[in-house]
Amino acid sequence: QVQFVESGGGLVQPGGSLRLSCAASPFIFSIYDMGWYRQAPGKQRELVARITHDSRINYADSVKGRFTIARDNAKNTVYLQMNSLRPEDTAVYYCKSPVRTDSWGQGTQVTVSS
Repeated sequence: QVQFVESGGGLVQPGGSLRLSCAASPFIFSIYDMGWYRQAPGKQRELVARITHDSRINYADSVKGRFTIARDNAKNTVYLQMNSLRPEDTAVYYCKSPVRTDSWGQGTQVTVSS
């Protein structure tokens, strides 16, 4: 059973930064695309950043230029560096492989508020 454990969320003021981490175990992490998703209250979960097994990257337009996704295959970990945070970035953030049908983790709450 693959598990994803997200961490690094918190309360931050607009314009601030956070770095999220997601540890994945146990599977052959390095051969799969990975993604960061978020779900805001009353909204559907959306994919905000994706990194392929060979580190090609795509971002949702809403986060492009502000968020950076990276992976460390040796640690089975994917990261999301979030800069210039806005109130509309407030959501629970999850990681998962977009090409697998694993269960979702518990996510990590990000709240952007003054």
